[in-house]
Amino acid sequence: MAAVRYVAIGDSFTEGVGDELPDGRTRGWADLAAQGWADASGQPVEYANLAIRGKLVWPIVEEQLEPALALKPTHLSFNGGGNDMLRPRTSIRRIADAFSQVLRRCDEEGVQLILLSGANPSPQLPLSRVIQRRGDLLSIAVVGRVDDRPDVIRALNWPDRELSAPPFWSPDRLHMNSRGHHRVAARVLTALGFTPPADWWSLPELDLGQLGRRDYYREHLGPWMRRRLTGTSSGDGRAPKYADWVTLTPSSV
Repeated sequence: MAAVRYVAIGDSFTEGVGDELPDGRTRGWADLAAQGWADASGQPVEYANLAIRGKLVWPIVEEQLEPALALKPTHLSFNGGGNDMLRPRTSIRRIADAFSQVLRRCDEEGVQLILLSGANPSPQLPLSRVIQRRGDLLSIAVVGRVDDRPDVIRALNWPDRELSAPPFWSPDRLHMNSRGHHRVAARVLTALGFTPPADWWSLPELDLGQLGRRDYYREHLGPWMRRRLTGTSSGDGRAPKYADWVTLTPSSV
């Protein structure tokens, strides 16, 4: 059994949407951080990822937390609330309560919590000021729940203004691209006490093209709004990509 058994729970941010490999598989910051952890420590890391895109924060807790803890991990990372935050009537306190619940269960099971905040997409979205304000309130509320817990590992991405810039984001403007996911992975490894590859903080810019306003609304915003109106989710019917442990060994130099 590996000394480190790391499981990730969350939504599209943690699933890795926006960082798609040539074969169509989704990678993302958690996959990158897990492999980087093995490389930096020189030891195998057991890794699982139960995150599902489109999930609200309490369904993440209700559907993913206990299966994740049943794997008997040493470390668990959690982020959520980005999808809730886009709904104007959602209670910020109720979102923060989910983080408290995850911390409580990790304490009960003796699991080290890695707490993340999502990256800030607001500068490039419609209603950017509203999203910025709600995201700021959520960030403050969540951090407030762990103010007295220096033992909680924190990788906070919302305050990272550089990460909010368009070169770190996919054409849908809601999900980070590979460049963004590498930057978040670098922050996670740093929070764990390791030195990530220096270029992960700012890989060369990707030539993904920019959609005009009409094309953006048709290809991305319109489908998102239809899902909200019909009560459906981009994650409906999806299974976790790593529901059980995979062993990551240190990469060859």
